[in-house]
Amino acid sequence: MTGQGTRPAIVVVGSLHYDITVDAPDRPRKGETVTGRRWAPKFGGKGGNQAAAAQAQGVATAMVGAVGDDDFGRGLLVGLDRAGVDRAAVAVLPGTGSGMSVAIFDDGGDYGAVIVSGANLAIRADQIPDARLGQARALILQNEIPEAVNAAVARRARQLGLVTILNAAPARPFTTDLPDHVDILVVNAIEAEMLGGGTVESLEDAARAADILATRFGLVVVTAGGDGVAMAGAAADPVALPALPITVVSTHGAGDMFVGTFAAHLALGDGPEAALHAANAAAARLVSTPEHARPSR
Repeated sequence: MTGQGTRPAIVVVGSLHYDITVDAPDRPRKGETVTGRRWAPKFGGKGGNQAAAAQAQGVATAMVGAVGDDDFGRGLLVGLDRAGVDRAAVAVLPGTGSGMSVAIFDDGGDYGAVIVSGANLAIRADQIPDARLGQARALILQNEIPEAVNAAVARRARQLGLVTILNAAPARPFTTDLPDHVDILVVNAIEAEMLGGGTVESLEDAARAADILATRFGLVVVTAGGDGVAMAGAAADPVALPALPITVVSTHGAGDMFVGTFAAHLALGDGPEAALHAANAAAARLVSTPEHARPSR
């Protein structure tokens, strides 16, 4: 297992999905069949993607997750190894199906997806011991695993002195004390609105939403797609970055690349604004690269 035993600077607790990607002229409407051009398997899950993105920045990253003892699970473990991510805390669950998704990409560069959580719902908060978790500088969480698990790990991270980053995607109401243990919230425009930040249709709206949500979280980052990204909170000066001038080919994975890169640069000692610039640039490079030209894991 690549990275086994390396002291991690970042720990990611989250989802692993074996993705089936389909390239088609458009996404089907209800009751419609669309003829696609090609399909391919791909390593995925927000947790796995964010761990790989952080590791790609040269920051030692450990993954905490779960897969089934099936072909998809074996493929996901290979993907983590290829990315160089420490997977010592990834559980292999007998008799359980691995998480998977089907994503359809259209000619406009957009996509729609269906996920099946599978083994991701069986992750336990104690899969990584305090001795290992406490070695890291930052913890990354997302909303593709049970909130109770996120909350339990975040409580431990707060006691151990880690910076906890929550990518609240997909958005859902909080049912635990998780927000009390989150230092940095990262959301897109839709998620910001669902969490009470108001409608986000411009960079100015994103800045306003970040400011509103920062009353509950120490630092908030709101990504607004082609409009840019904004940051606000007590932990840093407010920043609003316009989107970089690129040609969008595929938006798939942009948010995960952003989060993983942002966390990696914080772990490297960069300030929030420098980390924001690095993450914005990494996400822009990704969305301007065709799916088939991206590194496979």
